[in-house]
Formats: sequence, C-alpha cells, structure tokens
Amino acid sequence: MIQRTSAFLPPTPQFCQENQPRLSRMVLALSLALSAPLMAFADELTQATANKGELPEVVVTGVSGNEPSTEKTGAYTARKSNSATKLDLSLRQTPQSVSVVTRAKMDDFKQVNVNDVLANTTGVSVEKVETDRTYYMARGFDITNFQYDSVGLPFTSGNVAGDIDTAIYDRVDIVRGANGLMSATGNPSATVNFIRKRPVYQLQAFAGLTLGSWNTRRLDADVSGALNAAGTVAGRIVVAKQAGDSYLDRYSPEKTVVYGVIEANLGEATVLSVGHSHQKSDAKGGMWGALPLYYTDGSPTNYRTSTSTAADWSRWLTQDDRSFVELSHQLNNDWQIKTTLSRNRSTGDSKLFYVYGTPDSKTGLGLYSYPSLYNDVNTQTLFDLSATGKFTLAGRKHDLSFGINWSKSKMDDISHYGVGIGTALPDISNWTGNYPQPAFDAYTEGSAYEDTRKTAFIASRFNLADQFKLILGANHTKADSSGYAYGVSSQKNASKTTPYLGVIYDLTPYASVYASHTEIFNPQSEVDVSGNTLDPVKGKGDEVGVKVELFDRKLNLSAAVFKIQQNNAAEQAGYIGTKSYYRGIDAQSQGFELDASGELAKGWNLSAGYTQLSLKGSNDQDVKTYVPRKLFRLSTTYQLPFMPQAKVGGSLNWQSDTFRDEGSGNIIRQGSYATLNLMARYDVNQNLSISANLNNVSDQKYLTSLYWSQGYYAAPRNGSVTVNWKY
Repeated sequence: MIQRTSAFLPPTPQFCQENQPRLSRMVLALSLALSAPLMAFADELTQATANKGELPEVVVTGVSGNEPSTEKTGAYTARKSNSATKLDLSLRQTPQSVSVVTRAKMDDFKQVNVNDVLANTTGVSVEKVETDRTYYMARGFDITNFQYDSVGLPFTSGNVAGDIDTAIYDRVDIVRGANGLMSATGNPSATVNFIRKRPVYQLQAFAGLTLGSWNTRRLDADVSGALNAAGTVAGRIVVAKQAGDSYLDRYSPEKTVVYGVIEANLGEATVLSVGHSHQKSDAKGGMWGALPLYYTDGSPTNYRTSTSTAADWSRWLTQDDRSFVELSHQLNNDWQIKTTLSRNRSTGDSKLFYVYGTPDSKTGLGLYSYPSLYNDVNTQTLFDLSATGKFTLAGRKHDLSFGINWSKSKMDDISHYGVGIGTALPDISNWTGNYPQPAFDAYTEGSAYEDTRKTAFIASRFNLADQFKLILGANHTKADSSGYAYGVSSQKNASKTTPYLGVIYDLTPYASVYASHTEIFNPQSEVDVSGNTLDPVKGKGDEVGVKVELFDRKLNLSAAVFKIQQNNAAEQAGYIGTKSYYRGIDAQSQGFELDASGELAKGWNLSAGYTQLSLKGSNDQDVKTYVPRKLFRLSTTYQLPFMPQAKVGGSLNWQSDTFRDEGSGNIIRQGSYATLNLMARYDVNQNLSISANLNNVSDQKYLTSLYWSQGYYAAPRNGSVTVNWKY
C-alpha cells in the first residue's frame, strides 16, 4: 500500500545517471472546486405493457447504494458526490475541491484512457515518463490513490503501468487535497475515484467503431437490461478492443477490455451486485526509460518526434482483473448499510531495453544498453463495511457515516538482467532498434512484500442552522508491512488518527463559502544515518473557497485558495558502505484554483479550470521544478440551434514552463505550451451518429514529462472518426 521504488524502474546510477529521482519531498496543496457530472439518473426498472411483448411494471424499493449515473444526461457536471466524505452531499456542500468527469465529456472528446481524462482535469498534471508507465500530480505531489466505487489502495510502486481504459466507467471523481478520511494513507495530492457502470432494467445497447491515425482501430460494445421476467435482476456487459501502430518507431499497443456485472433485488430493501472486469494490454516496442535530453556539452537534444529507444523485440504485457461483490440494504428511509468485498490481481510480463548515458553532440555516440526481463504479480483483497444515514439532535436532522475497512496487498516480482549490459550503441537518431535479444541470465533481483491495512472512520455533518453546516470526521488506520524490495527491507509499522474538519455557510440558496482542514499520512521503510526507520510522512491541507450553483444547479462554479504541508518525506542523504540512508525533508505548496463546469446555456456545455501554485522546500527554495506552476484546462461543446443534430466543440490545455537542474550546469527545459483539440458529431437519426476528433491541431512538439532525467515527445497532430449505434 505504500509506494516503493522497484528495480523495474530504470536502472540505478550504477549504469545510468538519471531517472527515478527521489525528490525532496514536498507538498502542499489544496484547491478548488469542481464540476461534477450528473443529474440523478438512477437505473430505472422496466415498465411496459404485456401486449407489446415488454416486461410488466415492477416496483422495486431496494436501493443499490451506488452513485447516480451520468449516462444519458449529456451533462458536464454532477449534483452530488460522496467521494470526499461518504456523505451524500452536493458539490456545493462539500468543503473540499472535487472534480467530476462525466460520461458525456469522455465520449465527446474520446477520452478512452485515464491519461486523457486526468490531462483534461483541473489541477492535475500527467507525467508520461514512458510509453506504458505514468505518474500523476496534483498540487505538487504524486497521486497514489486510485479507488473503484470508493474502495481501493495506494499504488504499489507509485505509478500506473499499462493503459487504464475508461469504457467501463460512468464517471471519474477527483478529490484534491489530503483526503485522509477516505484514502487513509498516501500523499496530500488527490484521490481518483472510478465509478463503474451499473445495469439498467430497460434494454439498452451501444456499439461504436473508431478508425484513427497510425492504423488505430477500436471497437466498443455495451449491452444492459433485465435478465428475468419479473424485472428484479439486471445485467450489463461492456467490451472494448483497440489495436494499431503509433507515431513512435516500432511501438504498437493493443488492449482488450471486458466487464460484466449483475444486480439482483433480493427484496424490497436489499440489492446484491456481483461484477468482474478484465483488461489485457500488450505493447510491442514500448520504451523502458526514454530519450537522453542533453549532450555532453550541455546543449539540449532535439530528436525526431518518432524517435524511440526500444529494441525491436521489446514487449510489455500487463493484465488487470478485478472482482467485486456488493450487498446494500436500506434499513429505513434514512439509513443504509453497504458492504463490499473485492479481489484484484495485476500481472506484468515484459522484455525491455533501457538506454543510458549522455551522447556526444557531433557523433551521437555515448549511449549504452541495459536489457532486462521482468515479471510481477500483485494481489489485493479488500473488505469495506459502511453505514450512512440521518439522526435527529436538538430538533434538527444531521448526517452520519461510519465504517471499517480491511485490506491486504501482496507483491512478488523478479528482474532477470540481460547479458551484455553496457554495450555501446550507435547514434539513436535513426536507429532501427536492431539489437540482438540477449540471454536474460546475467543476474536476478526481486521483491516479495505484503502490506496490511486496518481502518475505521466516522464523519458527521451537523445542521447547526439553516445556513450553517459543520462536518467533523476522523480516520484511524493501522498499516503494517513486511518483506523486502531489491535487497532493502520493506518492514514498517505505523498507526495514526487523522482528523477532518469542514464548515459551510450558505450566502444564498445557491452560493456557499467554505473552509476545511484535512490530513493524511504514509508509513516509510527508509532508514536514517543511525539505522532507524523514518517516521511516517505527514501531510495536511487547508482550503478556503466559494462555490456557486447556477441555472437550476446545472452549472457549478468555484474558487479556492489552498495550502498544503508535507513533512518528513524520505530523501536520500548518502551511503554507508553500499547502503543508502535517508533524511526526512519538508515541503509546502500553496496557491489558488478557479473551476467551472456544467451547462452555460441550452446545448452549451463547459468544463474549465485554472490552477496556480508555488512549491517550496524546507529551505524556501523551489522544489519539483518539473511540476508546472500554472495550468489551464478548457473543454466545451455546443449543440447548434439551427441544426440540433450537430454538436461541435474543442478543448484547450496550457501549462507553464518546467525545468530540471541536472547539476554541472546542465539544465533541461520545456517551454510553456498549449494544445488544441477539436470535435464534431452529427446524429444521422436517433440510433446512428458519426463523430470526428482532431488532436494537437497546431502540431506542437513538446516533451511529455520532465519527472525523470529522460523524456520523449508527445503525439503530433492526429485524428479519428467514429460511427456509433445505440438502441
């Protein structure tokens, strides 16, 4: 559950000078508000007449306890989200920054993976360090918490491997700041909560075929409906298949997604849901590490956008399987109990080729090989039990949520290093990837560790007055780890109670001001110069803001200022013999955010946000200079009034300049840049539509990240055409 640095990251400085920097840890943040999708569109039961051959009307009073769906609403915002507190609150009444990415926005802009979603979300930067591995940042710190229907664990290694597809999700909630109430352990950055699609009881079907640049093909299918004559059981199956080439030399990614879920009303007040998702990604020619960014004379490299360091035999296969069982019971009109049992298994199987060194500006020589074969298996078991409802005190009704959570995560991995490490390579400017596949038996290293987490939480919203609400909460978590990771002990034990405090004051029925204080912690296994394990990282966030609902709550506006502190994050301080020792360092982030999402006018949807922050270390010096200090996100669509079958739109993303100081006068820079994407859709009839998307319209050339001392270029101008059919 605690993020680690594994040897599956690019090799250590023994063979290369860069990668996987241990940042002076850092942090700060909190921010603004949100937009969130959905108008309560709850799955409705089938109703029809028998003479039409349809199912008879059935009234089922059981409540699934799942978030309302954003499908079919066409909205770019939501009225409610419980991702921050487990309480069923509107976005305006949530005293923390929350963004919701709806199904409509994902479909309009063909956001078929999590990178696309988060790269267009207020306050989030996507650090694509390699073709198949990514870090995410918010308010200056790594996002390590991904949840599925509000249940999840921090990343095992701090990043995402593979390409998480979005076909199976109804919406994505992003809670920014120190979300210790719901996430327990992690960084004071953000929590990303994926809300899965659920069955509907009236038959619906969807199919889509997409053809895109570089021979990319994608097929989507989604069918849902009642499974019995009584209409008390419904099912849904979602399938997606994507394959093609790439703008990068030798890179051909492919993935298959299958998701199935059944929902059964066991009585008037009890609903059972059982589901399983499977994603298999097979990336041929993927990069491990990336391009060198400067020459020996300190001048910046400037390769072709398509340049890759992958060998022609490189391959990265990942597979993710998630099974879950949920039981929800409505005790009365006010109280509901929900329990979830989840079992996840992720595997990786790869043959990779890393390139290290610093090339000569005239010859391009000075780079060397580092081949490796890698296998890993990560299994997670999670149990969550919670109750949510209302109680009466002093003549007023108040909200209460409490529960327990238990999880266990096991990680086993092994690296088989190839013969021939250190072989000199030709200039990679026009390299074809021709490198003989070696035997992977030079030596091996690996990991075997287990994380266990036990959590109890409680949160209550006190209705002190018609205009004044107070939210108090606490999370107590005990985290234990055992095992080793590449020769380093993973032993750690820590427990902590983190508080949650929020106040909301309604200026009008549609506008509120709020303030909140949140905390989070993260155990560490690194040791100091005396051999003692460092105390846990502690993060806290303070946020003050205003939120406004307009146009019958179809548009959400917010503005916030935030300050985040992270203390005692491990930073490498030196060596005793061959073993590293660390020190704890502090960092602080502060800034402000503006956010808007929803419907500005009939047929005009918008999602926009601006973030500006500073990020300082304990010495008041700038840290993590690869994190953009300013971010602007804008996505908008408009349904033409003179041609209601047509919708047009665009998205604009801009970020300020970033840099890395490599020492010895070598500074890597990425100037500020903006990318523009366009979309158009035409509904031929109520069943058939055609859409087109054009990305990076101005054909900007820029590096995807400076998180590491290597990088590669983002995709040039590209497009796709999709034919959709629905019933």
